[in-house]
Amino acid sequence: MPEPAELARQLAAANELLAARGRALDLAERRLADARTDARGLARTNEKLNATLGTARDSLVALRAELDALATPPSSFGLVLAVGEGTADIATGGRQLRCAVSPEVAAEELLIGARVLLNEAMLVVATAGDTPSGETVRLVEVLPDGRLLASGASGEELVLLAADTLDVASLRLGATLLADRRALLALGPVPRSEVADLTLEEVPDVTYADIGGLGAQIEQIRDAVELPFLNRELFTEFGLRPPKGVLLYGPPGCGKTMIAKAVANSAGSHFLNIKGPELLDKYVGETERQIRAIFTRAKEHASSGRPVIVFFDEMDALFRTRGSGVSSDVEATIVPQLLSEIDGVEGLANVIVIGATNREDLIDPAILRPGRLDVKIKLDRPDQAGAAEILARYLTTRTPLNNGDVAPADFQAQLVEAIVGRLYARTPENEFIEVTYASGAKEVLHVADFVSGAMLVGVVDRAKKAAIKELIGGGPRGVRLEHVLSACAAEIGENEELPNTTNPDDWARVSGRKGERIVFLRTLFGSRALAT
Repeated sequence: MPEPAELARQLAAANELLAARGRALDLAERRLADARTDARGLARTNEKLNATLGTARDSLVALRAELDALATPPSSFGLVLAVGEGTADIATGGRQLRCAVSPEVAAEELLIGARVLLNEAMLVVATAGDTPSGETVRLVEVLPDGRLLASGASGEELVLLAADTLDVASLRLGATLLADRRALLALGPVPRSEVADLTLEEVPDVTYADIGGLGAQIEQIRDAVELPFLNRELFTEFGLRPPKGVLLYGPPGCGKTMIAKAVANSAGSHFLNIKGPELLDKYVGETERQIRAIFTRAKEHASSGRPVIVFFDEMDALFRTRGSGVSSDVEATIVPQLLSEIDGVEGLANVIVIGATNREDLIDPAILRPGRLDVKIKLDRPDQAGAAEILARYLTTRTPLNNGDVAPADFQAQLVEAIVGRLYARTPENEFIEVTYASGAKEVLHVADFVSGAMLVGVVDRAKKAAIKELIGGGPRGVRLEHVLSACAAEIGENEELPNTTNPDDWARVSGRKGERIVFLRTLFGSRALAT
């Protein structure tokens, strides 16, 4: 058995060995932790390097693609004319080529008229969408085989193929088409301002009963318009040709437009109300195109047997005398276009042209000659009887009247008589304008010389408005005599400053004054009417 000292020494050696192993284990753990930390750092660095390499690789690929794109020959655009088995007839650069089609291009994309891309070997490699621009032509006729006969800007005729995307059946003659003239291909319609924007095709609700003071003129226009339409057999039997057109002329506000509407209502006809100034277009040939379209539409309606009225309001704005120097040169082509259309209406008994103007002296004489606008009806200012008739249509017994003990019909007649007496009295308080003629003579014109239907309606409307305001303010109900007299004074005063003193002669023509030339105007009414 070992001695205690030996045992103690062995125990101490064993403890020392265990301590050394513990220290070695701690060192190993620390080195393992450091190695793990280093591994994590290296992994992050590796990820950064991979990301950098990926970015560099993408940049290199993009640069290579850019270099390839820069080195790629340009592609050509072409239009498909026909499609075969693996081939297509292409129009490009003024030439027609039969080209192979890349398998990547779907057959259903190769429509006639489609725009395609051609590579340097003239291989169809892709489609390129619709053609954004091109020349325009006007459709003349659709041929039996589906081709289109069209006219160019200078009037030459072209026979074009129709693109698959072009609905030929919906095209109207005269339609504007986008075309490639070198490829002889019509690609599609070009939207233009429609004539429908300038016309009113419904039958107006105005009747002859709504018009007062124009009995003789109404009879004239009914003889010119309705008589031929309603008695065609008799006109044929007597060998009488219906008039092609009617001119309504006279001062402003005297019922020209109302008569035209009443004619359309009475005849049950289509009414094309052409807004004359809006028809003017700054582009050469555009106004003429719209005039042709208007008469094309009129002929379409007339073919059904229903009468058609083409009404040109403010006719002098469109068809002024050629070479007069009063306006631009547009009338040099617009007037002949209308003349050709009116002459072309000769075989259509259901179409009649009605023009309205207050400056008939400006309209080209060729339009006014017999055989075109055959009937000329002057709508002058109403006399006292005519004014009473007009007022009776707007100031009726159905209007609320403050008549006291007087019967409504008698009071209504009193109001009408008061308005007529106030406006037509040739008294100093109704002196309106002093005119000086070229000879030096002077003449004083009264309010009665300028009364119009529109002015009479304005007086009635003012009186009604005054009665309404009085009722709202707690006053009595109905139109009184004071209302109509005040309305007369206000209407006269409002028109005091309207005479054109800058060009008196033009003012005289617009106002319907004929005779010696007027060189000076001086208003006389002043504030006297308002104080009445």
